[in-house]
Amino acid sequence: MTETTVRPVVVLERALEILNVLADAATDLGTNEIARRAGVNPSSASRLLATLARAELVRRTPDSGRYALGLRLVELGNSALARIDLRDVARPHLTALMQATGETSTLSVPGETTAMTLDFVQSPSTVRSVAEIGRPSVPHATAIGKIYLSYRGTFPDTELVACTHRTITDPEVLQKTLDEVRERGWAEAHEERELGLHAVAAPVLDASASLVAILGLQGPSWRFDAQAMQAAVPHLLEHASALWRGPGR
Repeated sequence: MTETTVRPVVVLERALEILNVLADAATDLGTNEIARRAGVNPSSASRLLATLARAELVRRTPDSGRYALGLRLVELGNSALARIDLRDVARPHLTALMQATGETSTLSVPGETTAMTLDFVQSPSTVRSVAEIGRPSVPHATAIGKIYLSYRGTFPDTELVACTHRTITDPEVLQKTLDEVRERGWAEAHEERELGLHAVAAPVLDASASLVAILGLQGPSWRFDAQAMQAAVPHLLEHASALWRGPGR
């Protein structure tokens, strides 16, 4: 293989390393710092950055001359995501959540007025919560519904109907609950839709903090009690974050 055929691959690898450096950086970086972290000389880094900037894969701040990732990468990422079946990507996370907690894990997607179950992995226990694909959440009476309301910035414009004696029916109480959900990043429901059913849920957010999906766990209240729900939350948050990042993000 000749040097001419190898050089374009080497250049591409260096450009990809620069993108990785910018992706990992907490702030914009100057050329010399990018070169140091990427392991290339400053002159090569400068040429590569100029090329990437023309393609809008990176952006240069005129005042400081420092670089960050460009908006074109968002467009490319969204285009790639549009071609991936969310269920295929989420299935390993649902399986891992079920194995970590022993309870039924669910994947829901936001719709116009509520969220709907897209997929689930059933608990192996004899006594278990049964999920149903296509079933809509009750926004004010489920953990998934509270995530939907909190992150979509909406509030029910109809009467808050009681599904059980524990359902929130006071608009002020619901609003306070939604504010708490948004602040801590997850929601819970204690027998609010069905007696004997407890659930927790967490949002899957894209790079612009928009709600793209919701991961949930649900189980019988006598087993999936307050202590078990609290123990499940870290697993839920971990997988909700990893689901958006996906492999290689």
